[in-house]
Amino acid sequence: MARENISVGLDIGSTKVTTCVGKFEDNGVDIIGIGKAPNQGMRKGAIVDIEETVSAISASLEEAERMAGMPITSAVIGIDGAHIESEDSKGVIAVSRADGEITETDIERVIEAARAIPNKPNREVLHVIPKTYIIDGRDGVKDPIGMQGIRLELDAHIISTSTNAIKSTIKCVEQSGLTPVEVVFSPLATSKLLLSKRQMEIGVVLIDIGSAGTSYAVFEEGDLISCGVIPIGSSHITNDVAIGLRTSLDVAELLKIKHGYALPDKVAEKEEVRLSTFDKKDEGVASVRYVSEIIEARLNEILQIVQDKLKVIGRDGTLPAGVILTGGGAKIEGLVELTKETLRLPAQIGTPLPEIKGLVDKLDDPVYATSVGLMLWGQGSGHTRVFADTHNMSGALKRARDFLKQFLP
Repeated sequence: MARENISVGLDIGSTKVTTCVGKFEDNGVDIIGIGKAPNQGMRKGAIVDIEETVSAISASLEEAERMAGMPITSAVIGIDGAHIESEDSKGVIAVSRADGEITETDIERVIEAARAIPNKPNREVLHVIPKTYIIDGRDGVKDPIGMQGIRLELDAHIISTSTNAIKSTIKCVEQSGLTPVEVVFSPLATSKLLLSKRQMEIGVVLIDIGSAGTSYAVFEEGDLISCGVIPIGSSHITNDVAIGLRTSLDVAELLKIKHGYALPDKVAEKEEVRLSTFDKKDEGVASVRYVSEIIEARLNEILQIVQDKLKVIGRDGTLPAGVILTGGGAKIEGLVELTKETLRLPAQIGTPLPEIKGLVDKLDDPVYATSVGLMLWGQGSGHTRVFADTHNMSGALKRARDFLKQFLP
Protein backbone atom coordinates (compact mmCIF):
# COMPACT_ATOMS: atom_id res chain seq x y z
CA MET A 1 0.00 0.00 0.00
CA ALA A 2 3.03 2.26 -0.03
CA ARG A 3 2.72 2.88 -3.76
CA GLU A 4 0.84 6.07 -4.58
CA ASN A 5 -0.90 4.52 -7.59
CA ILE A 6 -2.92 2.10 -5.42
CA SER A 7 -6.25 3.25 -3.99
CA VAL A 8 -8.92 1.43 -1.97
CA GLY A 9 -12.59 2.26 -1.53
CA LEU A 10 -14.70 0.80 1.30
CA ASP A 11 -18.49 0.99 1.14
CA ILE A 12 -20.17 0.05 4.43
CA GLY A 13 -23.79 -0.64 3.54
CA SER A 14 -26.78 -1.74 5.60
CA THR A 15 -26.78 -5.27 4.19
CA LYS A 16 -23.27 -5.66 2.75
CA VAL A 17 -19.74 -4.27 2.81
CA THR A 18 -17.87 -3.96 -0.49
CA THR A 19 -14.20 -3.20 -1.07
CA CYS A 20 -12.51 -2.16 -4.30
CA VAL A 21 -8.74 -2.05 -4.89
CA GLY A 22 -7.59 -0.13 -7.95
CA LYS A 23 -4.23 0.49 -9.57
CA PHE A 24 -3.86 3.72 -11.51
CA GLU A 25 -1.87 3.51 -14.73
CA ASP A 26 -1.20 5.87 -17.63
CA ASN A 27 -3.91 4.28 -19.75
CA GLY A 28 -6.60 4.05 -17.08
CA VAL A 29 -7.55 2.21 -13.91
CA ASP A 30 -6.98 -1.50 -13.31
CA ILE A 31 -9.33 -3.09 -10.76
CA ILE A 32 -7.14 -5.69 -9.06
CA GLY A 33 -9.29 -6.65 -6.08
CA ILE A 34 -12.96 -6.78 -5.14
CA GLY A 35 -14.49 -7.99 -1.89
CA LYS A 36 -18.05 -8.34 -0.63
CA ALA A 37 -19.45 -9.60 2.68
CA PRO A 38 -22.91 -9.53 4.28
CA ASN A 39 -23.38 -7.01 7.07
CA GLN A 40 -25.83 -7.47 9.92
CA GLY A 41 -24.44 -4.68 12.10
CA MET A 42 -26.46 -1.79 10.67
CA ARG A 43 -30.08 -0.71 10.86
CA LYS A 44 -31.57 2.10 8.76
CA GLY A 45 -28.14 3.23 7.64
CA ALA A 46 -26.68 3.51 11.16
CA ILE A 47 -24.25 1.19 12.92
CA VAL A 48 -26.00 -0.64 15.77
CA ASP A 49 -23.54 -3.49 16.33
CA ILE A 50 -19.85 -2.60 16.14
CA GLU A 51 -18.64 -6.18 16.43
CA GLU A 52 -20.82 -7.40 13.53
CA THR A 53 -19.81 -4.43 11.37
CA VAL A 54 -16.10 -4.93 12.08
CA SER A 55 -16.48 -8.61 11.17
CA ALA A 56 -18.17 -7.70 7.87
CA ILE A 57 -15.49 -5.13 7.02
CA SER A 58 -12.73 -7.64 7.81
CA ALA A 59 -14.34 -10.34 5.64
CA SER A 60 -14.69 -7.97 2.70
CA LEU A 61 -11.09 -6.78 3.09
CA GLU A 62 -9.75 -10.35 3.24
CA GLU A 63 -11.45 -11.25 -0.02
CA ALA A 64 -10.12 -8.11 -1.73
CA GLU A 65 -6.62 -8.74 -0.35
CA ARG A 66 -6.57 -12.31 -1.64
CA MET A 67 -7.64 -11.15 -5.08
CA ALA A 68 -5.22 -8.21 -5.18
CA GLY A 69 -2.34 -10.22 -3.69
CA MET A 70 -1.41 -7.45 -1.29
CA PRO A 71 -2.29 -6.25 2.23
CA ILE A 72 -4.76 -3.36 2.59
CA THR A 73 -3.88 -0.84 5.29
CA SER A 74 -5.88 2.27 4.34
CA ALA A 75 -9.02 3.18 2.42
CA VAL A 76 -11.45 5.95 1.51
CA ILE A 77 -14.64 5.32 3.49
CA GLY A 78 -18.17 6.00 2.31
CA ILE A 79 -20.87 7.19 4.68
CA ASP A 80 -24.60 7.33 4.05
CA GLY A 81 -27.89 7.15 5.92
CA ALA A 82 -30.72 9.26 7.26
CA HIS A 83 -28.27 11.09 9.55
CA ILE A 84 -26.86 12.91 6.50
CA GLU A 85 -28.12 16.46 6.04
CA SER A 86 -27.38 19.09 3.41
CA GLU A 87 -28.07 22.79 3.19
CA ASP A 88 -26.86 25.97 1.56
CA SER A 89 -24.47 28.15 3.52
CA LYS A 90 -22.72 31.47 3.13
CA GLY A 91 -19.26 32.59 4.24
CA VAL A 92 -18.09 36.20 4.40
CA ILE A 93 -14.59 37.53 5.14
CA ALA A 94 -12.49 40.63 4.62
CA VAL A 95 -9.60 40.10 2.18
CA SER A 96 -6.40 39.90 4.22
CA ARG A 97 -3.83 41.57 1.96
CA ALA A 98 -3.46 45.35 2.01
CA ASP A 99 -3.44 45.50 -1.79
CA GLY A 100 -6.71 43.51 -1.91
CA GLU A 101 -5.34 40.55 -3.87
CA ILE A 102 -7.20 37.33 -3.02
CA THR A 103 -4.94 34.42 -2.08
CA GLU A 104 -5.40 30.73 -1.24
CA THR A 105 -5.39 31.72 2.44
CA ASP A 106 -8.48 33.86 1.82
CA ILE A 107 -10.18 30.93 0.08
CA GLU A 108 -9.47 28.68 3.06
CA ARG A 109 -10.80 31.33 5.45
CA VAL A 110 -14.05 31.88 3.56
CA ILE A 111 -14.62 28.10 3.28
CA GLU A 112 -14.14 27.81 7.05
CA ALA A 113 -16.61 30.68 7.52
CA ALA A 114 -19.16 28.83 5.38
CA ARG A 115 -18.51 25.65 7.36
CA ALA A 116 -20.13 26.99 10.53
CA ILE A 117 -23.55 25.42 11.18
CA PRO A 118 -25.35 27.54 13.81
CA ASN A 119 -27.67 25.96 16.36
CA LYS A 120 -26.85 22.39 15.29
CA PRO A 121 -24.98 20.58 18.06
CA ASN A 122 -23.55 17.10 17.55
CA ARG A 123 -23.11 17.61 13.82
CA GLU A 124 -19.88 17.18 11.88
CA VAL A 125 -19.34 18.77 8.46
CA LEU A 126 -18.20 16.30 5.79
CA HIS A 127 -18.01 18.60 2.79
CA VAL A 128 -18.10 22.31 2.04
CA ILE A 129 -18.81 22.46 -1.69
CA PRO A 130 -18.23 25.94 -3.18
CA LYS A 131 -20.83 27.02 -5.75
CA THR A 132 -19.90 30.62 -6.47
CA TYR A 133 -17.75 33.40 -4.99
CA ILE A 134 -18.80 37.04 -4.67
CA ILE A 135 -16.20 39.84 -4.67
CA ASP A 136 -17.48 43.22 -3.43
CA GLY A 137 -20.99 42.34 -4.59
CA ARG A 138 -19.92 40.97 -7.98
CA ASP A 139 -21.23 37.41 -8.14
CA GLY A 140 -20.67 34.47 -10.47
CA VAL A 141 -16.93 34.21 -9.78
CA LYS A 142 -15.71 30.61 -9.96
CA ASP A 143 -12.01 31.09 -9.14
CA PRO A 144 -11.21 34.34 -7.28
CA ILE A 145 -7.49 33.69 -6.66
CA GLY A 146 -5.44 36.61 -8.02
CA MET A 147 -8.46 38.92 -8.29
CA GLN A 148 -8.76 42.02 -6.12
CA GLY A 149 -11.38 43.16 -3.66
CA ILE A 150 -12.17 44.09 -0.08
CA ARG A 151 -14.99 41.67 0.77
CA LEU A 152 -15.05 38.01 -0.28
CA GLU A 153 -18.22 35.93 0.02
CA LEU A 154 -18.90 32.27 -0.76
CA ASP A 155 -22.17 30.57 -1.59
CA ALA A 156 -21.61 26.91 -0.71
CA HIS A 157 -23.44 23.66 -0.13
CA ILE A 158 -22.79 21.94 3.21
CA ILE A 159 -23.07 18.20 3.77
CA SER A 160 -22.98 17.08 7.39
CA THR A 161 -23.47 13.96 9.47
CA SER A 162 -24.14 13.24 13.11
CA THR A 163 -21.06 13.08 15.33
CA ASN A 164 -22.26 9.72 16.59
CA ALA A 165 -22.45 8.23 13.08
CA ILE A 166 -18.96 9.29 12.02
CA LYS A 167 -17.52 8.28 15.39
CA SER A 168 -18.97 4.77 15.05
CA THR A 169 -17.84 4.48 11.42
CA ILE A 170 -14.25 5.48 12.19
CA LYS A 171 -14.15 3.15 15.19
CA CYS A 172 -15.31 0.15 13.14
CA VAL A 173 -12.85 0.87 10.35
CA GLU A 174 -9.91 1.24 12.74
CA GLN A 175 -10.84 -1.91 14.68
CA SER A 176 -10.73 -3.84 11.39
CA GLY A 177 -7.09 -2.75 11.02
CA LEU A 178 -7.59 0.02 8.46
CA THR A 179 -6.50 3.65 8.51
CA PRO A 180 -9.27 5.84 7.05
CA VAL A 181 -7.86 8.21 4.43
CA GLU A 182 -11.06 10.24 4.15
CA VAL A 183 -14.76 9.93 4.90
CA VAL A 184 -16.95 10.80 1.92
CA PHE A 185 -20.70 11.12 1.40
CA SER A 186 -21.21 8.06 -0.81
CA PRO A 187 -23.18 9.61 -3.74
CA LEU A 188 -20.37 12.11 -4.34
CA ALA A 189 -17.94 9.25 -4.83
CA THR A 190 -20.41 7.29 -6.96
CA SER A 191 -20.82 10.32 -9.21
CA LYS A 192 -17.12 10.11 -10.09
CA LEU A 193 -17.76 6.69 -11.61
CA LEU A 194 -21.13 7.23 -13.26
CA LEU A 195 -21.47 10.91 -14.20
CA SER A 196 -19.64 12.75 -16.97
CA LYS A 197 -18.60 16.39 -16.77
CA ARG A 198 -21.13 17.19 -19.48
CA GLN A 199 -23.96 15.58 -17.53
CA MET A 200 -23.05 17.51 -14.39
CA GLU A 201 -22.84 20.70 -16.44
CA ILE A 202 -26.23 20.52 -18.16
CA GLY A 203 -28.12 19.05 -15.19
CA VAL A 204 -28.51 15.51 -13.85
CA VAL A 205 -29.76 13.67 -10.77
CA LEU A 206 -28.06 10.53 -9.45
CA ILE A 207 -30.39 8.19 -7.53
CA ASP A 208 -28.78 5.38 -5.52
CA ILE A 209 -31.37 2.87 -4.25
CA GLY A 210 -29.71 1.03 -1.40
CA SER A 211 -31.13 -1.45 1.08
CA ALA A 212 -32.09 0.85 3.95
CA GLY A 213 -32.36 4.14 2.08
CA THR A 214 -32.16 5.99 -1.21
CA SER A 215 -29.55 8.69 -1.75
CA TYR A 216 -29.82 11.38 -4.39
CA ALA A 217 -27.51 14.10 -5.68
CA VAL A 218 -28.43 16.85 -8.15
CA PHE A 219 -25.76 18.53 -10.27
CA GLU A 220 -25.98 21.55 -12.56
CA GLU A 221 -23.34 23.83 -14.12
CA GLY A 222 -20.71 21.51 -12.65
CA ASP A 223 -21.96 22.13 -9.11
CA LEU A 224 -23.75 19.95 -6.58
CA ILE A 225 -26.92 21.93 -5.93
CA SER A 226 -28.84 19.51 -3.71
CA CYS A 227 -28.48 16.08 -2.12
CA GLY A 228 -29.94 13.98 0.63
CA VAL A 229 -31.06 10.58 1.86
CA ILE A 230 -34.61 9.21 1.76
CA PRO A 231 -35.15 6.58 4.50
CA ILE A 232 -36.80 4.10 2.11
CA GLY A 233 -34.85 1.47 0.21
CA SER A 234 -35.04 -1.94 -1.43
CA SER A 235 -35.43 -3.76 1.90
CA HIS A 236 -38.75 -1.95 2.35
CA ILE A 237 -39.90 -3.49 -0.94
CA THR A 238 -38.94 -6.94 0.37
CA ASN A 239 -40.88 -6.27 3.59
CA ASP A 240 -43.95 -5.19 1.58
CA VAL A 241 -43.84 -8.35 -0.54
CA ALA A 242 -43.47 -10.55 2.56
CA ILE A 243 -46.48 -8.90 4.21
CA GLY A 244 -48.57 -8.93 1.02
CA LEU A 245 -47.99 -12.63 0.38
CA ARG A 246 -47.74 -13.68 4.04
CA THR A 247 -44.42 -15.35 3.36
CA SER A 248 -40.91 -15.19 4.77
CA LEU A 249 -38.45 -12.39 4.06
CA ASP A 250 -36.10 -14.81 2.32
CA VAL A 251 -38.82 -15.94 -0.09
CA ALA A 252 -39.95 -12.33 -0.62
CA GLU A 253 -36.38 -11.28 -1.49
CA LEU A 254 -36.01 -14.08 -4.03
CA LEU A 255 -39.39 -13.24 -5.54
CA LYS A 256 -38.36 -9.59 -5.86
CA ILE A 257 -35.05 -10.45 -7.50
CA LYS A 258 -36.20 -13.19 -9.87
CA HIS A 259 -39.76 -12.16 -10.73
CA GLY A 260 -40.03 -8.53 -9.64
CA TYR A 261 -41.10 -5.96 -12.23
CA ALA A 262 -41.78 -2.27 -11.71
CA LEU A 263 -44.59 -2.04 -14.29
CA PRO A 264 -47.44 -4.42 -13.39
CA ASP A 265 -49.47 -3.48 -16.49
CA LYS A 266 -46.85 -5.30 -18.58
CA VAL A 267 -47.20 -8.53 -16.59
CA ALA A 268 -49.77 -11.14 -17.63
CA GLU A 269 -52.65 -11.37 -15.15
CA LYS A 270 -52.52 -15.16 -15.01
CA GLU A 271 -48.74 -15.45 -14.49
CA GLU A 272 -48.04 -17.22 -11.22
CA VAL A 273 -45.09 -18.74 -9.34
CA ARG A 274 -45.16 -21.43 -6.69
CA LEU A 275 -43.47 -20.31 -3.47
CA SER A 276 -42.20 -23.86 -2.91
CA THR A 277 -39.71 -23.05 -5.70
CA PHE A 278 -37.88 -20.95 -3.10
CA ASP A 279 -38.86 -22.72 0.11
CA LYS A 280 -40.20 -26.27 0.18
CA LYS A 281 -42.13 -25.49 3.37
CA ASP A 282 -44.12 -22.75 1.63
CA GLU A 283 -46.99 -24.21 -0.38
CA GLY A 284 -48.54 -20.93 -1.51
CA VAL A 285 -48.86 -19.49 -5.02
CA ALA A 286 -48.03 -15.90 -5.85
CA SER A 287 -49.45 -13.76 -8.63
CA VAL A 288 -46.47 -12.15 -10.38
CA ARG A 289 -48.65 -9.19 -11.28
CA TYR A 290 -49.61 -8.70 -7.63
CA VAL A 291 -45.93 -8.80 -6.65
CA SER A 292 -45.23 -6.19 -9.32
CA GLU A 293 -48.02 -3.97 -7.99
CA ILE A 294 -46.42 -4.06 -4.54
CA ILE A 295 -43.01 -3.22 -6.01
CA GLU A 296 -44.41 -0.40 -8.15
CA ALA A 297 -46.16 1.21 -5.18
CA ARG A 298 -42.97 1.44 -3.09
CA LEU A 299 -40.76 2.54 -6.00
CA ASN A 300 -43.31 5.20 -6.89
CA GLU A 301 -43.15 6.46 -3.32
CA ILE A 302 -39.36 6.82 -3.56
CA LEU A 303 -39.51 8.54 -6.95
CA GLN A 304 -42.27 10.92 -5.89
CA ILE A 305 -40.21 12.01 -2.89
CA VAL A 306 -37.29 12.68 -5.24
CA GLN A 307 -39.68 14.65 -7.45
CA ASP A 308 -40.77 16.73 -4.45
CA LYS A 309 -37.11 17.46 -3.68
CA LEU A 310 -36.60 18.57 -7.29
CA LYS A 311 -39.65 20.85 -7.07
CA VAL A 312 -38.19 22.57 -4.00
CA ILE A 313 -35.08 23.56 -5.96
CA GLY A 314 -36.99 24.32 -9.16
CA ARG A 315 -35.60 21.41 -11.18
CA ASP A 316 -38.69 19.21 -11.58
CA GLY A 317 -38.67 17.94 -15.16
CA THR A 318 -35.90 20.35 -16.19
CA LEU A 319 -32.67 18.33 -15.99
CA PRO A 320 -31.58 17.59 -19.60
CA ALA A 321 -29.19 14.76 -18.65
CA GLY A 322 -32.04 13.14 -16.73
CA VAL A 323 -31.72 10.42 -14.10
CA ILE A 324 -28.84 8.02 -13.51
CA LEU A 325 -29.91 5.03 -11.39
CA THR A 326 -27.62 2.84 -9.33
CA GLY A 327 -27.54 0.71 -6.17
CA GLY A 328 -28.86 -2.78 -5.54
CA GLY A 329 -32.47 -1.63 -5.96
CA ALA A 330 -31.71 -0.39 -9.47
CA LYS A 331 -31.58 -4.00 -10.67
CA ILE A 332 -35.39 -4.33 -10.55
CA GLU A 333 -36.71 -4.82 -14.08
CA GLY A 334 -38.83 -1.98 -15.42
CA LEU A 335 -37.39 0.66 -13.06
CA VAL A 336 -35.99 2.77 -15.89
CA GLU A 337 -39.40 3.00 -17.60
CA LEU A 338 -41.15 3.77 -14.31
CA THR A 339 -38.61 6.50 -13.55
CA LYS A 340 -39.16 8.10 -16.96
CA GLU A 341 -42.94 8.11 -16.41
CA THR A 342 -42.83 9.42 -12.84
CA LEU A 343 -40.09 12.05 -13.06
CA ARG A 344 -40.74 13.01 -16.71
CA LEU A 345 -37.02 12.85 -17.43
CA PRO A 346 -34.64 10.64 -19.42
CA ALA A 347 -33.41 7.75 -17.27
CA GLN A 348 -30.84 4.99 -17.46
CA ILE A 349 -28.89 2.59 -15.27
CA GLY A 350 -25.47 4.08 -14.53
CA THR A 351 -22.46 2.62 -16.32
CA PRO A 352 -18.79 3.27 -15.43
CA LEU A 353 -17.28 6.21 -17.32
CA PRO A 354 -13.50 6.15 -16.65
CA GLU A 355 -11.21 3.85 -18.57
CA ILE A 356 -11.40 0.83 -16.27
CA LYS A 357 -9.99 -2.61 -16.86
CA GLY A 358 -9.26 -5.69 -14.77
CA LEU A 359 -12.27 -7.16 -12.97
CA VAL A 360 -14.69 -5.32 -15.24
CA ASP A 361 -17.31 -8.06 -15.04
CA LYS A 362 -17.88 -7.07 -11.41
CA LEU A 363 -18.59 -3.47 -12.41
CA ASP A 364 -21.76 -4.46 -14.24
CA ASP A 365 -23.34 -5.00 -10.81
CA PRO A 366 -24.59 -1.64 -9.37
CA VAL A 367 -23.86 -2.84 -5.81
CA TYR A 368 -20.15 -2.23 -6.46
CA ALA A 369 -20.59 1.30 -7.87
CA THR A 370 -19.99 3.14 -4.60
CA SER A 371 -16.86 1.22 -3.59
CA VAL A 372 -15.38 1.77 -7.06
CA GLY A 373 -16.26 5.47 -6.86
CA LEU A 374 -14.59 5.71 -3.46
CA MET A 375 -11.50 4.06 -4.92
CA LEU A 376 -11.43 6.68 -7.68
CA TRP A 377 -11.92 9.42 -5.10
CA GLY A 378 -8.84 8.16 -3.29
CA GLN A 379 -6.50 9.00 -6.18
CA GLY A 380 -5.65 12.44 -4.80
CA SER A 381 -8.16 14.67 -3.02
CA GLY A 382 -10.39 17.52 -4.06
CA HIS A 383 -10.59 15.95 -7.54
CA THR A 384 -12.51 18.80 -9.08
CA ARG A 385 -13.65 22.20 -8.00
CA VAL A 386 -17.07 20.67 -7.35
CA PHE A 387 -15.62 18.77 -4.39
CA ALA A 388 -13.14 21.47 -3.33
CA ASP A 389 -13.68 20.88 0.36
CA THR A 390 -10.51 18.89 0.83
CA HIS A 391 -7.75 19.97 -1.49
CA ASN A 392 -5.14 20.92 1.08
CA MET A 393 -5.23 17.96 3.45
CA SER A 394 -7.11 14.76 4.15
CA GLY A 395 -10.42 16.59 4.27
CA ALA A 396 -13.25 16.16 6.70
CA LEU A 397 -11.69 13.08 8.26
CA LYS A 398 -8.78 14.99 9.81
CA ARG A 399 -11.15 17.48 11.40
CA ALA A 400 -13.44 14.65 12.52
CA ARG A 401 -10.57 12.65 13.96
CA ASP A 402 -9.16 15.67 15.80
CA PHE A 403 -12.58 16.30 17.30
CA LEU A 404 -13.26 12.66 18.10
CA LYS A 405 -9.94 11.69 19.66
CA GLN A 406 -11.51 11.99 23.10
CA PHE A 407 -14.04 9.28 22.15
CA LEU A 408 -11.75 6.77 20.45
CA PRO A 409 -9.62 4.20 22.32
